[in-house]
Amino acid sequence: MDVPPTAATAGPAPARAPAPAPADGGARPGRFGAFGPVGLVLAGGVSVQFGGALAVTLMPRAGVLGVVTLRLVVSALVLLLVCRPRLRGYTRADWTTVVAFAVTLAGMNGLFYQAIDRIPIGPAVTLEVLGPLALSVIVSRRAINLLWAGLALAGVFLLSGGGFGTLDPVGMAYALAAGALWALYIVFSARTGRRFPKADGLALAMAVGAVLILPFGVVESGTALLDPAVLGLGAAIALLSSVLPYTLELLALRRMPASTFAVLMSLEPAIAAAAGFLVLSQTLTASQSVAIVLVIAASMGAVRTQVARGRRAAPAADPL
Repeated sequence: MDVPPTAATAGPAPARAPAPAPADGGARPGRFGAFGPVGLVLAGGVSVQFGGALAVTLMPRAGVLGVVTLRLVVSALVLLLVCRPRLRGYTRADWTTVVAFAVTLAGMNGLFYQAIDRIPIGPAVTLEVLGPLALSVIVSRRAINLLWAGLALAGVFLLSGGGFGTLDPVGMAYALAAGALWALYIVFSARTGRRFPKADGLALAMAVGAVLILPFGVVESGTALLDPAVLGLGAAIALLSSVLPYTLELLALRRMPASTFAVLMSLEPAIAAAAGFLVLSQTLTASQSVAIVLVIAASMGAVRTQVARGRRAAPAADPL
C-alpha cells in the first residue's frame, strides 16, 4: 500500500514509489518498448496486493501488529543496506519531516492490516483508496470532481450494503482511517523527497517507523516473532509488499509520466480483489464488485481531470 512526489499532485496513486517521474514529464519506454513501464507498474501492484493477501494468512500465528512489525523491520533493513543514507548534514526540519513520514507510514500500515484482518482485501483497498482520491478532489477544486466524489460515495454505499450490514463496520473504519493516513503519506512523501536525495528519506523513514512499531509487535506477538517459519513468511511479505514494488515502480517512473502511473495505480482495488480470491478464497457479491468498479472509475477520472488541468495551466513553450 505505500506516491512519488510528482504523482502526489497528479491524482490518487498509492504512496509506495520512492522516486519522482522524469523531469521532462515524458515517457521513456527504453528497450522494453511502450509496454515495459506499464508492465512494471502492474507487476508492482500484483506484488503488493498478493503480499497483503499472504499477510492475512500469517496473522493468526503472529498477530496483526506482529506482521506489520516484520514487514517494516525487514523492509527497513533492506532499504538501509541498499541506500546507505548518510545521517549528518540535515536540519531539524529535515528530521521532523522524516519522523512525521515514519509515523504516517507505520500508522497507515497498522490500520490497513487491522482492516484486512476483518474484511476482504478487495473492499479494504477500495475504501483505502478514498483517502488519496479525497486529497485529489480537494486539491483540484473543480466542479467536475463532484462527479468523481459522487461515484466514490456510491461505491462506499454499495460496499456497506446500504447500511454497513455486509462488512464489519470496524474493519471498514480501519480501512477509511488508513486511507486518511495514505493521503497524509502522499504529502509527507513529497516533502521528504524534496529534502533527501534518491530514496534516502524513504529508507530513514522506514527505519524510524520500524522502531516505532516494534514495541507494539513484541507486546502482541512475543516470541512468535522469532519462529523461523514466521520470520520467513514475514520476510516474504516485506519483499512482496515493499521492496519489490518500490524497485519496480522506481524503474517505471523513470520511463513514464507520473500521471500515467497514477491512473495505473487506480487499478489497485481490482488487483487486491483478485489476490483475495486466489489466495484467500474471498469472493465478492455483485454489489461489492460494482462498488470497486465505481471507485476505480472515480479514481481514474480524478487523475485525468487533474492532468488535463495541469496541461491547460502549463505555459506555452518558447518557440525560440
